[in-house]
Amino acid sequence: MRRLRASSDSRTSTSTEIDVEFPVDYSELLEQEIEFPTAGLDSVSGDDEGGIEMNSSMTLIREFCRRFLKPEEATRTRIFFPEAKEVEFAKKTVFEGVSFKMDYLTKPSLLEDFGFGTKVKMVKRVQPTDEIFLVAYPYFNVDEMLVVEELYKDAVVHTDRKLIIFNGELDRIRSGYYPPFFYPKIAALARNFLPKFETAYYIHNFKGRVGGTLFRSYPGPWQVLRKVGDKHVCIHQQETMPSLKEVALSILPSA
Repeated sequence: MRRLRASSDSRTSTSTEIDVEFPVDYSELLEQEIEFPTAGLDSVSGDDEGGIEMNSSMTLIREFCRRFLKPEEATRTRIFFPEAKEVEFAKKTVFEGVSFKMDYLTKPSLLEDFGFGTKVKMVKRVQPTDEIFLVAYPYFNVDEMLVVEELYKDAVVHTDRKLIIFNGELDRIRSGYYPPFFYPKIAALARNFLPKFETAYYIHNFKGRVGGTLFRSYPGPWQVLRKVGDKHVCIHQQETMPSLKEVALSILPSA
């Protein structure tokens, strides 16, 4: 972890004499729950093709599990990938031979699309010995996060189980990317479900003439950073998460 010095003004929440710990490479991210771009620490979502980003996330999740979870926790950890076919791919590649329980959120079916077939409830898919649920990048299909909410309500609430979302791109839901009129259930997630999560580690880059980075490492504050040479300078910080629109249109241009 590289410790960087920034300048500050306490009246404006911009920084002086604040050490900004920003990772040098991916190996420093994997000790915490995180949301970060997979194409590179200075990239934004979409810089790589979707399938490549998901495969990169899969590889990093494997390394995350190796570093973050104790060996004895492996058999008590259930990893949910977006679809069943990704579980099969994971088992044949980076998760081959592991003790983790591999599962999926959705299994596309033409029969279910037309109202036929029976959906298996998430609570019936988990086992009493499961203690940790790690959900891998549930953002490609809007139904995936609805299933995550079902998992939370039926198998996590009022228990000691832990639920970790890895690169879920929750900002899409927070920002109203999905119009509430057409996606009322997704809008309800933003109001009722997402506020329950504590963002432990977060990196979101903004490109353009006044680019920068929204950064947080729990339990520290939210910081807006600007890269100056090979350093990241803190230009603003606050205790609560600012919206991406606020960072892009207000904080970065005025700094």
